[in-house]
Formats: sequence, structure tokens, C-alpha cells
Amino acid sequence: CIWRHVTNVSKAVAAPSASKTLIWGPGLETNIALPARFFIQTVDTTGRNFTTSPGEKTFEVTFTSPTDPYARIWVQILDRNDGSFLVRYRMYASYTDLHIQILLKDKLVGKSPYVLRGAVYHESCDCPEPSGALWEKNMHCPASFSQIESDLSVFPSVDPDRNAHEILQRFGKRHSLCHYTIKNNQVYIKTKIFMDAFLLSLTRKVKLPDIEFFVNLEDWPLEKRQASEKPSPIFSWCGSNDTQDIVMPTYDVTESVLETMGRVSLDMMSVQGHTGPAWEQKISKAFWRGRDSGKERLELVKLARANPDMLDATLTNFFFFKHDESLYGPLVKHVSFFDFFKYKYQINVDGTVAAYRLPYLLAGDSVVFKHDSIYYEHFYKQLQPWVHYIPFKADLSDLLGKIQWARDHDEEAKRIALAGQRFARTHLMGDSIFCYYFKLFQKYAELQVTEAKVRDCMELVEQPKDELFPCYCARKKVCVLGIKQNHKNVCINLY
Repeated sequence: CIWRHVTNVSKAVAAPSASKTLIWGPGLETNIALPARFFIQTVDTTGRNFTTSPGEKTFEVTFTSPTDPYARIWVQILDRNDGSFLVRYRMYASYTDLHIQILLKDKLVGKSPYVLRGAVYHESCDCPEPSGALWEKNMHCPASFSQIESDLSVFPSVDPDRNAHEILQRFGKRHSLCHYTIKNNQVYIKTKIFMDAFLLSLTRKVKLPDIEFFVNLEDWPLEKRQASEKPSPIFSWCGSNDTQDIVMPTYDVTESVLETMGRVSLDMMSVQGHTGPAWEQKISKAFWRGRDSGKERLELVKLARANPDMLDATLTNFFFFKHDESLYGPLVKHVSFFDFFKYKYQINVDGTVAAYRLPYLLAGDSVVFKHDSIYYEHFYKQLQPWVHYIPFKADLSDLLGKIQWARDHDEEAKRIALAGQRFARTHLMGDSIFCYYFKLFQKYAELQVTEAKVRDCMELVEQPKDELFPCYCARKKVCVLGIKQNHKNVCINLY
């Protein structure tokens, strides 16, 4: 997203100002097709930023289109309780020259109304940008991702023909794999899985290179060959220090991007509107809930029992260690993730692999204590200990000491919490996830030395039909002026 830097951040004392309040973000750009959003930073009449909420109902946002007086757009205004608001909206049809009006007590805010000129396409509209470079520019994608560069560095080249035989031979019988080909911006697969939906979404937005790859459907990474042993390229949700898998954003955070304002209640935006009490009112204890998917979690529960004044950690489900339920139970009821943020200190500890909740924990305003681990997600190497989170040892031996440090250094702990939150807001939102996948596929395609093929038994994954609100994609046709048939300009398909 686009962050506007504001230097005057002293605490506001006057009333909010319609003219001085700042509006920015990708939801104000025509060429960004996402469950989009923009941001409001409340500024008072003296020019100072609000650092606390001016009130949940401070702003009113409406959408109109000159081509459709009944715009089908769902809008939510999320109060981030730090003087800023996240306005997110989901379009259920495409519109031309979309108008966004923001009001503060009947006064237009900032440069409102904002007009998104031209065709504004909704999520299910199949209208890919033919130029990958232009799409990256429109999306404000970074030039590179260090994790992608690192993952692909062990593969001087990629041979889809060899992989189609070797990967299935090595891993097909004992592990769950999915074989994909993207050809002419269409997705082909042997077995339909969740990732189909994301690939279809991405191909609706931008034309992808022809590419053939294997996705590991299990949580843990698979390829243990070293670089000198010609490892097989396998795409996985999680990496580790002793494997060579190519890491993608997890299925959890990827699905939350697709289903924002849809069927999921927990996503990177909703967390920002449910961060609980202000820092000063949060409970000064560490908090954790989860299932028994790792021995470290069981040790965490034991540690909490012995130190209830510092740590509240209990299990909500037994699956792996049912025979030990008498030792580590009783189970407690599930707690809303948003209620986690009633506590100042959030514990992130591995399960079978990396705990996929970390993006959501960072997006809150509690400080995260992160377990030392051999496992990592696509963004871990961008995080810095003592800047974005407080580290603790894999055996938990220093966890209590780190919690006590946070209690004794409250302002420093708060500063780390806010730095982690800024990281999540900048690097883990929907646009960043789409950019990461596109760059990964682009760089991987450059390594292919044989053609990506639609193999035997593969079938086309069709785009979902949107019969209720079909869209007309202006990018797919170009009208040639001066060449006419029956007194009409001739239009041809671009691809």
C-alpha cells in the first residue's frame, strides 16, 4: 500500500478537520483490482495528527457511479484506534468513473469526492492486464523479494519435463502434491484444491507467464537435497533451514486475502479494527491458545500452570497427544482471536511447523514473543528481533525472563509492538501477497529451459461464471479506427 508520511504527530487536542485530514491508499486507484481499501488519518484543526480514536462514527463514506445509480458495493469503516481508519469495500459489479465521497459532519474530507476514472473492475471480473510490468507498477510492487531470490538461487535452471517425471517418482506415493500448469493465462491441474481459487483470481488481474510447477499440500517442507545434489523445485507454504523448498505465502493468509469481506471473519484488515483496549488498559500477561500440535506447546502449558501471574496458556483441542490429556488438560473453550489483544504479550510458538497466526498477531497492537525455530514463512527473514518482536529460545528457558523484561521496560515493549504492527500493515496486506506470487511465478518462469506443458490427465480450471453481474473487459479488445465493417469500427482480441 502507499503510506503517506506525516511529520507532525504530536497529540491532537482540537476537533477533527475535514480539510486537513489525510486520505490515501490503493482503494483510490482505478487499476488496482482487489478487495480494496484506503486509509484516513484524522488531523485536527491545528494540523496535528490524532493518535487515539476520534470516535467510531466520525466519517461517512459513500460510493456512486454515473453509469449505475445503484452501485452494489459493501463498505466497512474500521477504527484502528490510533487516529486512523481503514475503509474497505467490496464491489459486486464493475463500474465506470466510480465516485468516492468522504464526509465529516456533512463536510467533504480531503480532496473528496475522489473519482476513479475509467473502468473499475470487481474481483470476479476476468480482465487481466496484458503487461506484467505495468501491473507491477500499478500495484506498487517492490522490485524484488529477498526470500524469492534466496529460494531460487539453488536452481540454476528448471526443466518441467524432468520435474514432471522425477518429482512424482520421488514424492508422489508418500506425500500430497499438486501438479499445475499455467498456459496462455489459463490454469490446468490434475486435482482441484484450494489454491485454484487464488490462481484464478491472479489470472483475472494480470497475464502470467507460461509456467509448470508442483505444490506441496502438506504443512512441512519436503526437499532435503542440498544445492549440490540437484534438488527438485517444490512450492511449499513453509520453509526450513534444512530443506530447499520454494516458499509461498501460507494458504491461511492467502485465503484470508481472497475471502476478505467474504466467508472468513479473520483477515489482515479485520484484525486492525479489533485490537482491543489501549496499551495502558491491556492485561500485563502473556497469552496463548491453540491445539497440541507440538511438544513446545505442551511445555508452554506446563510453564503457565507454574506461573499463572505471568502467563495464560491453555489448550483448546487435543489431537496429537490425546494420551497426555490428563497431564496438559483440561481443555478450554475457543476464544475469539480478537480477544487475544486484551493482553499486552502474545506468544507465537511452533506447531507442526511455523505457526501461521503470526501475521495476525503482528497486525494487532500487542507485542509478539516469537519462538526460535528452524521453520519460516515467506516474510520471516524481513523481521528483526527486538525491532518487530521479542525472541525467546526454542526450549522456552528464557521466556519468563523476557516477559519480565517487557514488564520492566513498558515503553520499549510498546515501541516493538507498534513496529511489528507497521510491518504487517506494510508487507502483509492483500496487494503484497498478490505481488509476491506474481514475482515468484515470473522469476521461476525465467528459469524454465523447456516449455511448460498441459500434461495428460490435466484439466482446465474454469473461471467462475458471473451471470448476475457480468463485466465487459476493455483490455481484451482493441478497436481499430479507420477500418470499418457495416459502418462500425473493427475490434480484435488482444490475446
